[in-house]
Amino acid sequence: MARITRVELRMIDLKPKVERVDAIQSFVSQETPIVTIHDSDGASGTGYSYTIGTGGPSVMALLEQTLVPALIGKDADRIDGIWRDLLFLTHATAVGPITSLALAAIDIALWDLRCKKMGLPLWKAAGGSRDRIPLYSTEGGWLHLETATLVEDALAMKEQGFRGSKIKIGRAHLSEDRARLGAVRAAVGDSYEIMTDANQGFTLSEAIRRAKVLEEFGIGWFEEPLPADDVLSHQELSRRTHVPIAVGESMYSLSQFKDYLQAGAAQIVQVDVARIGGITPWLKVAHLAEAHSVMVCPHFLMELHLPLVCAVPNAKWLEYIPQLDGVTRQNMQISNGDAVPSDEPGLGIDWDWDAITAQEIGARSIGGA
Repeated sequence: MARITRVELRMIDLKPKVERVDAIQSFVSQETPIVTIHDSDGASGTGYSYTIGTGGPSVMALLEQTLVPALIGKDADRIDGIWRDLLFLTHATAVGPITSLALAAIDIALWDLRCKKMGLPLWKAAGGSRDRIPLYSTEGGWLHLETATLVEDALAMKEQGFRGSKIKIGRAHLSEDRARLGAVRAAVGDSYEIMTDANQGFTLSEAIRRAKVLEEFGIGWFEEPLPADDVLSHQELSRRTHVPIAVGESMYSLSQFKDYLQAGAAQIVQVDVARIGGITPWLKVAHLAEAHSVMVCPHFLMELHLPLVCAVPNAKWLEYIPQLDGVTRQNMQISNGDAVPSDEPGLGIDWDWDAITAQEIGARSIGGA
């Protein structure tokens, strides 16, 4: 039985390559906590999470002062038990983003460690449902972009084999959203999927109003139309439109997803592996969604979500937003618009440790040699 002997903590700040603006915020920085766990067999696994510009130091403080010291000496194979013990240890600050993001970095590192020792890639160890997944692009659909730019990007993605693009909505008047979506639809044709994302920017009445416009263009889904904690309003919106409602990136527990699914308030689950607290709860949400005949299309973190969507049977899409290109030696493999998971044992992420070291914002090692 291998015990956890040492844990390394780092944080880097990854600046987006393009300007990212949605209905409620600008994505100007990505603080990225990184956790590497070493065991008594000499093996190691690495996990990470992220924040959009703020909160990274708080995640690191929770890791350093509370969670990581509790890991030393634990059996690294007891992943579910460790996750539950750490959640209880932080019960006064859970459920919520800071605790979930810290738990995720640890849980992901433990899964990476387990898969490496098993000699299996994560996508097989977690289920092995498929060996590729279609991509849709978000990177060219931000709210501040002009209509001509949206059209140009969607056409470029279609030419590369992508099956869809996501367009941010929430302009001051619905006529602006209609014009932007109409121009993209006219350019790409009916067979190319268009998703939309309001980033929680609407009231219920306005979301119902905008959904009628989305129906005109055969939109694939209406993402985060309302504040994420308002289950009943999402339920009512689902009753009032034929456009599938997508939620999940702003939810932090299995129980929150359970409430949405039981209420029929979401037709697409966008569970985020960092914000839900790691791979352990992510898989539970995915299987819960499967039991409700609901699709899983996770938010962001494409390099990590790739093996997860390939592990489960009810995933249809992977969101394309490049994240780790500057700190990995090899980018995610794409073939004719499909993302293809690595067959290397572990997460399948080829970290460039020299690049990471050069960007570190503080580093700490806890435990023995």
